[in-house]
Amino acid sequence: MRVENDILIPELARLLAEGKEVRFTPSGVSMRPFIEGDKDSVVLSPLTREPQIGDILLVQAETLCGRQYVLHRLIRIETISPFPSGEGREEAFSYILMGDGNLSGTESCTRAGIIGRVTRIETPSGRTKPLTRGRLWLRLKPHRSFLLKLYRHTILKWLYS
Repeated sequence: MRVENDILIPELARLLAEGKEVRFTPSGVSMRPFIEGDKDSVVLSPLTREPQIGDILLVQAETLCGRQYVLHRLIRIETISPFPSGEGREEAFSYILMGDGNLSGTESCTRAGIIGRVTRIETPSGRTKPLTRGRLWLRLKPHRSFLLKLYRHTILKWLYS
């Protein structure tokens, strides 16, 4: 059963705010090869630490099409500007995300836009995919086009046929 993001994501956010883990099956191909849309499921946990480069985050992001929900990898954290507060100095950050299957294009959000962090990826057979491989993928960005084509035409057919 497919549930629209405008209904599903606020409910996931509510459960995460209560400290619960949630599991759902994302759609789309923007996180290939690490998350296969409509097949793999992800487990989201509440953010218990500051996001780190390489984390896969569910966020409400600013995109070219306006605000939308995305499940993408954090590739960069930028300081927007330090500003004074009543308790000293705080910094505002912009979190820049990109889908693993994307060759270009990023989204950004603030800390308030982060809904949860992926802590587990599971295939339909129940196998858990390691989260650490995505950090290496960040370094392979110049070669993604070739690697994604290879994945689609060989490995994907073998894994899901």
